[in-house]
Amino acid sequence: MKKIALLFILFCGCMALAQPKKHKKMDSETKYETLTLGGGCYWCVEAVYEQLDGVIKVTSGYSGGKNANPSYEAVCSGTTGHAEVVQITFDPNKTNLDELFRVFFTVHDPTTLNRQGNDRGTQYRSVIFYNSEAQKQEAKAIISALTKAKAFTTLEPYSAFYSAEKYHQNYYQNNKSQPYCQYVIQPKLEKFEKVFKDRLKK
Repeated sequence: MKKIALLFILFCGCMALAQPKKHKKMDSETKYETLTLGGGCYWCVEAVYEQLDGVIKVTSGYSGGKNANPSYEAVCSGTTGHAEVVQITFDPNKTNLDELFRVFFTVHDPTTLNRQGNDRGTQYRSVIFYNSEAQKQEAKAIISALTKAKAFTTLEPYSAFYSAEKYHQNYYQNNKSQPYCQYVIQPKLEKFEKVFKDRLKK
């Protein structure tokens, strides 16, 4: 717990958590953007981002592996190289990379290598897949700021995203009574809602 607390303190200080950057004012023709993140089990990360104002869609899936269209079972074997990720479609008029990254590092623990709680393996690695120079540079700055906490977040170029099976989508919303949702996902949601209470969807 001390390690996680140190990470959170460092991140808050480096990224000014209490003072979010103002979102860019853009014209009505501004296109939605995407960001692909891996922070352990995608059920957890998906549930959080679905509540953030400015996020249009969150899709659970796989990125970073060596073969196309992997199955959940293949990814879980740890042999494909894929990570469980969420692909976030967002409106840059309402949110931005700074906020999306701050949420990311608030709700998962990047100080445990290839592990989130009881989920272990490279498929659960902490990873940012950048698809633009802007994403790459902002992610590099954040990862650099977290080095004192020994963060294991990797920065990898985005190549492809494969949507997970249908039953993995909106998992928390569809399975709130399940023990995993109550004991693993719900605490992360509560933490997110406390820190970002002014940024929740209405």
